[in-house]
Amino acid sequence: MTNADFESVVRKHQAMVYSIAFHFFRSSTNAEEVAQDVFLRLYLDRESLKSDLHTIAWLRRTTAHRCIDLIRRQKTKYEVPLDELPDSSIDSRETDPFLKERLWRLIASLPEKQRMIVILRFGEDMDVEEISQTLQIPVRTVWSHLQRSMVILRERASRYLRKEDYEPIRK
Repeated sequence: MTNADFESVVRKHQAMVYSIAFHFFRSSTNAEEVAQDVFLRLYLDRESLKSDLHTIAWLRRTTAHRCIDLIRRQKTKYEVPLDELPDSSIDSRETDPFLKERLWRLIASLPEKQRMIVILRFGEDMDVEEISQTLQIPVRTVWSHLQRSMVILRERASRYLRKEDYEPIRK
């Protein structure tokens, strides 16, 4: 891979790498740090990459691992205590400007590996087999983490969302 090829790969895939890291940390500083580290590693390993598909898989896997490594190095839990979540006093489901932020806070409260799997599945729209290959874990483990994550997210969401927010309006 020449320097021009490397620059092309960076331009083409930097948004994907940044997106995965940003959704994992919800911090542009950490996302930029991870992205820089990933592309430095790509530059150093550029001769081992065989195709564009191989490069994409390598970038996703390396980004996921660097996110988890960084959070472990920082020894910081990116969990939001439920006491800090805003009270759901807004009545309108469609116009709630904070709903998306609430969802990201809930996702941020998941353990690292489960959070990364949820981000890859729903944020990057990867299927379970792709996630399995990217994280180098069995497909059944990915399914297991997804199921546990959904249970945790539902349970935590139900703590601060009123029950009627989930019920259809009857006329």
